[in-house]
Amino acid sequence: MNTNPFALRPNRRRRLPEGGPAHWFSFVGAGALIAVGYIDPGNWATALGAGAGYGYQLLGMVVLSSLMAMLLQWLSSRLGVVTGRDLAQVCRERSGPRRTIFLWLTSEVAIIACDVAEVVGSAVALQLLLGVSLTVGVLMSAVCTFALLALQQIGGRKLEAVIALLIGFVGLCFVIELALARPDWHAALAGTAPSPELLRNAGMLWLAAGIVGATVMPHNLYLHSSLVKHHAPDNSDAQIKAALHVVNIDTIGSLLFAFVINAALLIVAAAVFHASGHRDVTDLADAHRLIAPLLGTRWAGILFAAALLACGLSATVTGTLAGQAVMEGFLQLRLPRWKRALLTRALAIGPALVAVTMFGQEGSNQLLVASQVVLSLQLPLAVVPLIRYASDTSLMRDWRVHGVPLVLAWMSAAFIILLNGALLWQVALGE
Repeated sequence: MNTNPFALRPNRRRRLPEGGPAHWFSFVGAGALIAVGYIDPGNWATALGAGAGYGYQLLGMVVLSSLMAMLLQWLSSRLGVVTGRDLAQVCRERSGPRRTIFLWLTSEVAIIACDVAEVVGSAVALQLLLGVSLTVGVLMSAVCTFALLALQQIGGRKLEAVIALLIGFVGLCFVIELALARPDWHAALAGTAPSPELLRNAGMLWLAAGIVGATVMPHNLYLHSSLVKHHAPDNSDAQIKAALHVVNIDTIGSLLFAFVINAALLIVAAAVFHASGHRDVTDLADAHRLIAPLLGTRWAGILFAAALLACGLSATVTGTLAGQAVMEGFLQLRLPRWKRALLTRALAIGPALVAVTMFGQEGSNQLLVASQVVLSLQLPLAVVPLIRYASDTSLMRDWRVHGVPLVLAWMSAAFIILLNGALLWQVALGE
């Protein structure tokens, strides 16, 4: 039995209609699920630390990371539509057993690291909204996750609709936060240019790696190709072309919206905390406590916590689906959705409980940022195979990626590797 609700059975695969609204609606949704992973609590922690500590200086990293994410997700969806297989399946088919197991294990590490961020972020939000302890919040987040995943039993489209509503709610919250914060838009625009201080400042480099890991998420590359791989079941050129047209618009539109939210996170932190001298705010709870008095309304704090909870809960769905795609693709092992969710969440709850029990709020926030750095370090292991296979003529035929997009893709991979190398160098030197 195929356990992926978005990977339809052969006799039930959706075919592209000739035209009309159904042509769009039938294939829109994967982008929203992918975008969720780009606004999870890990993004909140890195954007908060970057904005409060360095003002608008790291806004350029958000822009660059978002552009790289759009390019790489475009490659992933293209690979899935054209080949009818996801990235994990292609890696298994074209790699030896040892390499396959290695790639699977590192992918699982990335998924667990991401899930840790979602568990901790949801727990912090529940503490802020309901006054429960962080330990109780961690356990409550697990229950909420299974409640959301139960929507899959009703139908994948209903789950997509709920996720889209949650993302829309988060967007609305930050429109209000931006209006209240009144940022310096000229300084924000100047911050989109890369800062030369990045490679000299260990703190900025750490946060920059976290921004990359929080934005360009490795497991999303596996998931996206899995979600769209049945969109051209006949594998005809006309069907592939029509499917790619809709999938590309869905992908770019969804990730543009995610970019706006990520940029808003950093801009609000810079305008509220950095500008007022609170440059050591790296904690989500401290941010919640300070944002209301600094903006002059208690609703700012409520919206902050509610948006954080919406992001944390919705992102858990992406992690579970990604774990399912990775396990099925690399190992050809299929688990019921609830078992896969239980496995991922159980592995994530352990580190989260240890952090919040032993170190409290400060430890939980450090765990959030560290989890995003882990994602950044693992990212090349997904990006390099993706670019290789997406540009392989024997696999992609006339649909292979070449020219300027291919050059930009390799430049993105080189930048990620360089950034990770600089981070590891600074860590080795103890800076």
